Amino acid sequence: MNDTALYNWITGFYGHWSGAIFAFVIVFTVLAVNAVLHRVLTAIARRTEAKGRLWEEAFFSAASQPARGVVWIIGLSIVVKLLNHGGQFSLLSQIFPPARDVAVIGLMAWFLLRVVQRIEQNIRVRASREGRELDPTAVDAIGKLVRASIMITAILVALQALGFSISGLLAFGGIGGIAIGFAAQGLVANLFGGLTVYASKPFKVGEWIIMPEHDVMGEVQEIGWRATRIMGFDRRPFYVPNSLFNTAVLINHSRMTNRRITEYLHLRYCDVGKVEAIVAETNAMLGEYPGIEHDFFVFRFDSCGEFALKLYLYAFTVSTSYTDYMQIKEDLLLRIAGIVRAHDAELAVPTSTVHVPEGLRLHGGNGRELPDPVLAGQFPVSSPARG
Repeated sequence: MNDTALYNWITGFYGHWSGAIFAFVIVFTVLAVNAVLHRVLTAIARRTEAKGRLWEEAFFSAASQPARGVVWIIGLSIVVKLLNHGGQFSLLSQIFPPARDVAVIGLMAWFLLRVVQRIEQNIRVRASREGRELDPTAVDAIGKLVRASIMITAILVALQALGFSISGLLAFGGIGGIAIGFAAQGLVANLFGGLTVYASKPFKVGEWIIMPEHDVMGEVQEIGWRATRIMGFDRRPFYVPNSLFNTAVLINHSRMTNRRITEYLHLRYCDVGKVEAIVAETNAMLGEYPGIEHDFFVFRFDSCGEFALKLYLYAFTVSTSYTDYMQIKEDLLLRIAGIVRAHDAELAVPTSTVHVPEGLRLHGGNGRELPDPVLAGQFPVSSPARG
């Protein structure tokens, strides 16, 4: 093959496959740029994180994947332009520009959402390191509002890029909002219920709440747009619609200031003469006990029960921990029982008294009359010997 033929073959080959060659080169370049870009952004994010720069670290950490997506869009734009150079792909040239614009808008929205998420994580981590108390409900509420704003803005801009009129959509939203409101009034009620929870803060994530009317009690794990997830004491989750929080009675168990001890102790009726001394000594003990509040406690002879004298204990623990509460309650009851025994008295148990008519006599098996101590309750009685 002479030089002219070789030149013609190379020229023909290049003319036929030039588009594919350029596409391969562009794809290879995009892959190389993405690899370098990922390494650079990751290194910058780690350096800013080490220096404690919250906002910069969030920006560079969030920019890694969306930036690589932008590089791919630039590469695809060049490839489409090369392929359409001869006018053979006119349909592709018409479809690609709006699709490219929507993709760029989506990548921008994705980047902003990642920034918001990263900032939330950094705020929680910094608060934990510094030992500061952070309200997760407020952080979650602000994050959700920012995300909703980003998504709504991105959707409107994407619709405009596709040729839709935003003003017409807004007008339709104003007219159709009433119909949508009637159709989705439950959803709207739950949405406003969630906003009410964020605004008034009757509880926050991590707190224990009780809703007596609905038999719901447990730890708040997540406050969503529609419902709030509560993990029950038996480790079963409740999904409570947010609209219920506007009307239902709610008890925030985590915000209690003290735990209450309320108990009855029963003494025998024969120890009635020792009640005054027992009550006095127990009150002196309670006044010095470190585990309860000393501004208000009660230990008094309350009433005469069916089988015993009822002494009433009413006090509040200093700690709100359930474990501490049970330990303090156990210790107090044991101390009071010790005071009762120290006065030669006893705690009563349910008893019954049987009154036998006067003159009634019991006889044994051999016809012998049983002695009076048996009638007084000295049992058991031995049966006569056989044989």
